[in-house]
Amino acid sequence: MDILHRVGVETPSPEKVFEALTTVDGLAGWWTDDASGSAEVGGVLEFRFPAGGFDMEVVDRRPGERVTWRVVAGPEEWVGTTVDWRLRQDGDHTIVLFAHRGWAEPIEFMHHCSTKWATYLMSLKSLVETGTGAPSPRDVHVAFPD
Repeated sequence: MDILHRVGVETPSPEKVFEALTTVDGLAGWWTDDASGSAEVGGVLEFRFPAGGFDMEVVDRRPGERVTWRVVAGPEEWVGTTVDWRLRQDGDHTIVLFAHRGWAEPIEFMHHCSTKWATYLMSLKSLVETGTGAPSPRDVHVAFPD
């Protein structure tokens, strides 16, 4: 089971999107204020939210093309899954193909996480296009658990 999303970000090249996915400051600008760790391949990024957190090992990083993380700590449904970002340029937009792969089954928490990923992708889009994202705790709240 996978969560899949696609979003176009108005930017002349994928570099700004890649930076937002591969620097602690960039990640804190759209996902959660409480981001730390190493975004280099083999490094671990730590993301904390009011309801808990996730640790992601960076397993692939290709400038302007792809970023992949493996979840090494967090809710049991997430551990062992991968989060993958593929980037490509299409005119004045960078297309972000997002996948959170490897869910064991489509439980209600997966539905919730799919919606939350969509809101965070819009936060990423806003950060790159306007300079301001909506990371946690200023994110869109959809339901509990949030």
